[in-house]
Order: sequence, then C-alpha cells, then structure tokens
Amino acid sequence: MKTPLKIRRADDRFHSNYGWLNAYHSFSFAGHDHPDHRGYQSLRVINQDTIAPGQGFGTHPHHSMEIFTYIISGELHHQDSMGNGRTIRAGEFQYMSAGSGVEHSEFNPSPETPTELLQIWILPNLRGGNPRYQDFDLPSHTAGRALTPVASPDGREGSIEIRANATVHYGHLDTGSSLEARAEIQSSWLQLITGSLEIGGEKITPGDGVGIDGSLPEIMALRESTFFLFSF
Repeated sequence: MKTPLKIRRADDRFHSNYGWLNAYHSFSFAGHDHPDHRGYQSLRVINQDTIAPGQGFGTHPHHSMEIFTYIISGELHHQDSMGNGRTIRAGEFQYMSAGSGVEHSEFNPSPETPTELLQIWILPNLRGGNPRYQDFDLPSHTAGRALTPVASPDGREGSIEIRANATVHYGHLDTGSSLEARAEIQSSWLQLITGSLEIGGEKITPGDGVGIDGSLPEIMALRESTFFLFSF
C-alpha cells in the first residue's frame, strides 16, 4: 500500500515581507492562518527567513516552546537572558528551550550580506522548566551519514536532548543515492533545504515540505540534497 503524502509546496506557503525580513511560513504564523496548515503533530513552525544586512529581531520573549535555528547562508548573532551570546554561521544548528520563560534577540551582523535561515518550533511535552540553550556542530556530527538524529527526547547518538516527543534528523544524500524505507518511523515531516528528491513518485524541490502518515518510504536523491526529517 502506498504511504499517503501531504505535500506543502514552497510556492504555496504563507508569505510575509517587511522589507528587512522576507519570510515563508510552512504553517500558520504571523497573522496567516488556515485550518489545514496549523502544524504537523508537535511540529508547530517552519519559517524560512531572509534577514537584510544589519537587521534582525529585537529582544522578545518565548515560553514553553522548543526552538531551533539552522543557518542556510550568512550569519546570525544570538543573545539571550540566560547570558548566552554568539554568532552562528552557515551550516550551524542552535537549540533553545524556552521553558518557563526566556528573552532573546537575533540579528544579522553583516553590513552587506543577507542571512537565510530556518526557524523551527516544536511543542514541548511538558510546559515550564528552566530555559536551556545549546549549540550543535552539525557539519562534523553528520559528516558521511545519510540520516543523523540531531535532537531527540533521549539524546541518543550524541543528539541534543529535548523536551518533546519528536526526533529531528538531518539528511544528506548524494545524487542517485537513496535512504531506505524505514518501518520504525510511522509519522514524519520532511523539509527539503537544497537539491531534489523523489518520494512515493513525487518530485520534491527546495522549500517543499512533506507530511508522511505511515511508514517512511524510500527517498531517492535526484540531485545532491539536504533536508530535515522530523519523526513522531
């Protein structure tokens, strides 16, 4: 039996453009709402943001949310009320658990180059708790692997331990290679960053998201591809 796919095409995403921020929202966000696009399982937000040089998000609060940032290109400077402050660069991955409450700011430190990133929010399994922050050296951790857990409820295989019943995998496939079907993954969302994939006979291009209700089918790379796979 063919696994049902729910495809959210890049061009169909919600769009917000504030001049300094150009954002595409896979799910309902920032005044955009549709009952068919209010997240997938505990995955609540996937925003693809482009931040203009020298611009960013001023200090603002969050609570009870697991927040991840992946830098596609450029740099992003992070500062928070826990005392963390650093610049994360292309290919790097950042985790912040808002817990009972945290404030942070994020801005593009370059005077010339835009920053492109994915902002991902996952609902925690319990509200509150002390806020947490962790950087993750994604390139070295995932090198040479087709699919790597980078965040999980139990911190397996060196991944970040998070407060959610979800696992975040980073995928990298060379042209013509494939990821075998996995029956142990029974509900998932794939978000393609770069390249081109074929899943269940459907061609997936950058910015597309795919909800997979059932076991994970074979994934074939039509071109070298990178992606996030969220399993629940």
